[in-house]
Amino acid sequence: MINIDFNVYQKEAIDTAIYPKEHGLTYAVLGLVGESGEVAEKMKKMMRDSIPLTEVKKDIGYELGDVLWYVANLANEIGMTLDEVATLNLIKVRDRTVRHKVQGNGDYR
Repeated sequence: MINIDFNVYQKEAIDTAIYPKEHGLTYAVLGLVGESGEVAEKMKKMMRDSIPLTEVKKDIGYELGDVLWYVANLANEIGMTLDEVATLNLIKVRDRTVRHKVQGNGDYR
C-alpha cells in the first residue's frame, strides 16, 4: 500500500481531471454527489441482500476513492488544498466536541 499525503494526492487528482474547466465547479459538485450516491447504493444492496461487509469492502473503497478524487478537485476549484479542508474540519469538529455540540443541526453550532 502506498502512503500519500493529501496535497500530493490532490495534485495527482488535478493532473487527471479531464472535464470542461469553464464548468469545473459544477462538474466537481455533481461528480461528488454521484459518487457519494454510488457508496450509498453499495450500502443499500448490502442491507437488502444481507451481504457481509467483507464481501463489498473493496468495492466501497473504490467508490470512496472516486469521492475523494472529486473532493480534491472541488477543493481545487474553490482555491483550497485538501490539507486546508481537513484542518478546517478537524478544528470545527474538535470545537463542537469540547462544547458538547456534536449533536444537533447547523454548520455553526
